[in-house]
Amino acid sequence: MKHPDIETRDVRPGRLPEERLHANFADLHPPLTALQAEVEAARCLFCFDAPCTEACPTGIDIPGFIRKIATGNLHGAAVTILDENIMGGTCANVCPVEELCEQVCVKNTAEALPVAIGRLQRHATDHLFASGRQPYRHGSDTGKRVAVVGAGPAGLACAHRLALHGHEVTVYETRPKAGGLNEYGIAAYKMVDDRAAREVEFILGVGGITLRNGKTLSVDFSLAALRREYDAVFLGLGHNAVNHLDLDHEDADGVHSAVNTIERIRQEDLASLPVGRRVVVIGGGNTAIDIAVQMRKLGAESVTLVYRRGREDMGATGHEQALAQTSGVLIRTWAAPHRIHTAEDGVHRVSFEYTHTNDEGRLAGTGRFFDIDADQVFKAIGQHFDEALLDSDDCPAVENGRIRVDEQRATSLEGVWAGGDCVPGRDLTVTAVQDGKAAADSMHQWLSRTEPESADG
Repeated sequence: MKHPDIETRDVRPGRLPEERLHANFADLHPPLTALQAEVEAARCLFCFDAPCTEACPTGIDIPGFIRKIATGNLHGAAVTILDENIMGGTCANVCPVEELCEQVCVKNTAEALPVAIGRLQRHATDHLFASGRQPYRHGSDTGKRVAVVGAGPAGLACAHRLALHGHEVTVYETRPKAGGLNEYGIAAYKMVDDRAAREVEFILGVGGITLRNGKTLSVDFSLAALRREYDAVFLGLGHNAVNHLDLDHEDADGVHSAVNTIERIRQEDLASLPVGRRVVVIGGGNTAIDIAVQMRKLGAESVTLVYRRGREDMGATGHEQALAQTSGVLIRTWAAPHRIHTAEDGVHRVSFEYTHTNDEGRLAGTGRFFDIDADQVFKAIGQHFDEALLDSDDCPAVENGRIRVDEQRATSLEGVWAGGDCVPGRDLTVTAVQDGKAAADSMHQWLSRTEPESADG
């Protein structure tokens, strides 16, 4: 029997009409018009030793591509971008430019805004993709075969670069679609329509890359087998496990992984998704912001994001935090989840304990608590790389939960490289692309020093 003080949970699909959903999930930042792009490009000072290029993890010649936009050469601008970052189209939409290139723009002063580098990058790459032109072709055949595990940003960037060098590449991917985070893990309003899929199609258009979906490491094949069959291997495994709260009732009806729900939002009909009237998000990174904002856009009446430390400690950028607030998300800080309260029909509220930093500089509870009613709770407390995916008898060295690599992204195993979220570094699409690119160049040098085996072994 339900306790009389417990309000019935209110979770249902279709909280908003489809036309409202369509508007809510339209482009967060509409593309620039030709005139807007021309005016914005003219603001660039085309700095020598430009700080924006230094701040870009992939080293795009930013003044170079903006100058080409200013002179009407959009195709050349796009090629300049993609030569260094083959996922420059995605990065134009999701890269935290406010912390990277635009942050260090010499125009970024108290009196003026930085040049809109991200939007100009999108303007150029959109033009190229719309034209249907393919500026890249597979290089002269080297006779070498490389396996890439994971079709996310790191794996696809590596595969494309290897193909340019003339190697034959086979990409193994667990999911039915390639793209990794870009396809499954980015807020739908940041990557609208089938942009991620079109980018994958463009990357594969270089030739010499075979994509094998539905193939999982340590299930369908082993790393040891790949090392025997191929001349080199790249591991772009990403984060393959989510963190847990370690609280009772964590698996109750209505308690969800934010990562899994973001995937559903990207892959399913928006009107079919169950949405609570009162939503609580636990976490402070960009994933927490993405799920909180999207639940509001899906029609949740109230969304409260709770983080255990202060605003300045949140993994989400200031830009993302501002977006959450302007979208109607309430952000509460210095509070840690203490207990999930459930009834027969699932979660009903969450208890939090106020936190503080103690004299030793560590996070500690205060012994004071508060409750937030909830029909749905989303856990967005991070992901990690589970090394159990690797062969126990043929495993590269792992430190602090990530595969150890050198500057060239080579692992401790000869002939095996790795990159992306499974190696140390910042978990961004742009850094994953750089990992894949750097690894491919290193692999090419290594493969060029080794002779192909004869047919009889």
